[in-house]
Amino acid sequence: MFIIFIIVFINLVGFGIVIPLLPFYGEHFGASPDEVTGLMAIYSLTQFITAPIWGRYSDRYGRRPILLISLAGTVIAYVWLAFADNLQSLYWARALAGITAGSISAAFAYMADITTEENRAKGMGLLGAAFGLGFIAGPAIGGLLAGSDPSATNYQLPSFVAAGFSGAAFLAALLILKESLSDEIKARIANRTALEKWAIFINTMKQPTIRLTIILTFVSVFAFAGLEATFALWSEREFGWGVEQNGYIFAFIGIISAVIQGSMIQFLSRKIGEVAMVKQGFLALGIGLAALPFAENLPLLLITMVIIAYGFSISSPALNSLLSLNIPAEQQGSILGIGRSASTLARALGPAGAGYLFALIGRDWPFYIGAVLMFVVLLLAFKFELSSKQSNTGT
Repeated sequence: MFIIFIIVFINLVGFGIVIPLLPFYGEHFGASPDEVTGLMAIYSLTQFITAPIWGRYSDRYGRRPILLISLAGTVIAYVWLAFADNLQSLYWARALAGITAGSISAAFAYMADITTEENRAKGMGLLGAAFGLGFIAGPAIGGLLAGSDPSATNYQLPSFVAAGFSGAAFLAALLILKESLSDEIKARIANRTALEKWAIFINTMKQPTIRLTIILTFVSVFAFAGLEATFALWSEREFGWGVEQNGYIFAFIGIISAVIQGSMIQFLSRKIGEVAMVKQGFLALGIGLAALPFAENLPLLLITMVIIAYGFSISSPALNSLLSLNIPAEQQGSILGIGRSASTLARALGPAGAGYLFALIGRDWPFYIGAVLMFVVLLLAFKFELSSKQSNTGT
């Protein structure tokens, strides 16, 4: 587990570096609020298209080759971002980063390969902790490299440093990482006809638990992504903050997320189970989003962010664990790739929708609407428990 954790962490540091940078990078080239969120959404949109493909290839050729190809492409995308000289170039660079983001779905499939049913939630939580830790170091580094003055932001240096981190992850995967997919499973997949593979895939996707897990994943990520995309714009208008201050807030969220996912997930999984974790997480996320517009000072803002981070940090690995546990071994890459597509589609549509709400209605409305969505999906999560029972009884 440790090696894949380290590789994902290093790569996510690079990803985190550019997160607080992108809204200001877009505005540097005259982007409107909806164009800024579109800049952030294009990454997720292209990842949505390619994630199932990378997942299917990882089932066929192994996790390690897909990780290496993906990480190499990410390095190129960050270098392109550094050399961007107009808004269109920014969009193309982020699109390439999304296309080559197969390392994420491959990493989740890798973790599923090396964990048992008993510690699957722990493994998914560790990957979540790698994300959180990446967002601790990444945004803070990006903020320091870019500077605190919005009128004199350094956009190139953070992008080059992000490329360096992804390059280090590539070298770690190349030199240390061993293949996790057994030769037996690869041979089993290779011996099946295309029609047989498709029939197995359709039968798997027909399971109510899998369908509902993907729906719940989409809605929760949709709401959280809207927050990520508009928070910097909101804080700039509410507090006059620049890249550096927003970098610290994202780092704070990362600390909370890493602590929760690194130390609490296995305990919660054994104590209350994944379904209860999903419900509790959705409730906390809805409360946090509803409270955010009323956080008029830093202490209130930090308390609100803790609630939000807790909600997303326990629901996300629980959903990933539930999805993986209902998938046969030879379908892990493909179906987890579909799950990643649901997440990335939400990360594309969430920022776009939040950007339009921000521009057309007001800066607080992305958070209000996100809260409403979470309370609605919380009700849907009760069907999750019924669906799981039906799947277990074969009805």
